[in-house]
Amino acid sequence: MILSSSERKGDARERLLARLLDAFDEALPSPEVSLREIAARAETSHALLRYHFGSLSGVLAAMLEAQRSRDNKALFKTAEQGTFDDLVRAIWRAYTRPEQLSRIRGFFHVVGLAAYRPEDFREFIDSLDDLTKMLASLAEREGFGAKEALTMATVAVAAIRGLLLQEVLTPGVHSEDAVALILRMRKG
Repeated sequence: MILSSSERKGDARERLLARLLDAFDEALPSPEVSLREIAARAETSHALLRYHFGSLSGVLAAMLEAQRSRDNKALFKTAEQGTFDDLVRAIWRAYTRPEQLSRIRGFFHVVGLAAYRPEDFREFIDSLDDLTKMLASLAEREGFGAKEALTMATVAVAAIRGLLLQEVLTPGVHSEDAVALILRMRKG
């Protein structure tokens, strides 16, 4: 079978992304490092990174999408067997582990860039409602109507992200107590 150039490019991009993920494990490169430094760590060239991802921001966004997708698969298992509350707690625990700090900082960095240039970050932006959908489906399973379930999920994810930003800016101020508050607010 002969692959088109776009299919080959996609495969090459995926292989390069896999190398980046392997090189940085759970972490995300700091926005202060150069493409050359990232390329050196991934044992590739900065020209390939620029070709496949466009820029440092493109590298960060692609890595975040892949890492979040992997995280969401694990969280989905919690969602299959648990409740809305279980998933909120699992999301909080997953993203407040100390080794996640560089990813959380990177997430807010990319979100800030996307706010200014949404057309450059469409795939990343489109991936942001995945946790909301998971939570909404759990709320519906627990008997809430579709609209109310989506609202509950949207508020919960917004609160979690706000608390994560607070954690980045003022570490150690919030804890599991914040999650308990989110869950109490949901119950009215």
